[in-house]
Amino acid sequence: MLTPDLERALLHLSLQDRAHLVQVLLDSLDQLPEQEVRQLWVEEARRRAEEIDQGRVQMVSGEELERQVQELFK
Repeated sequence: MLTPDLERALLHLSLQDRAHLVQVLLDSLDQLPEQEVRQLWVEEARRRAEEIDQGRVQMVSGEELERQVQELFK
């Protein structure tokens, strides 16, 4: 997990530097072994399920999600 200091420092980079960093990080994801990618998705699914079970997130229907997305593009 990022420390607040590191996160703050990264957000103070120039737009060009942040874009470069994003590209480097995205490219690095393509280099993960398939098993590691699967494990990351399992961990993400568990984290999301826990958030739902503990009521930390608000569930929305597919129809509501689509309505919200359409609103963003108006």
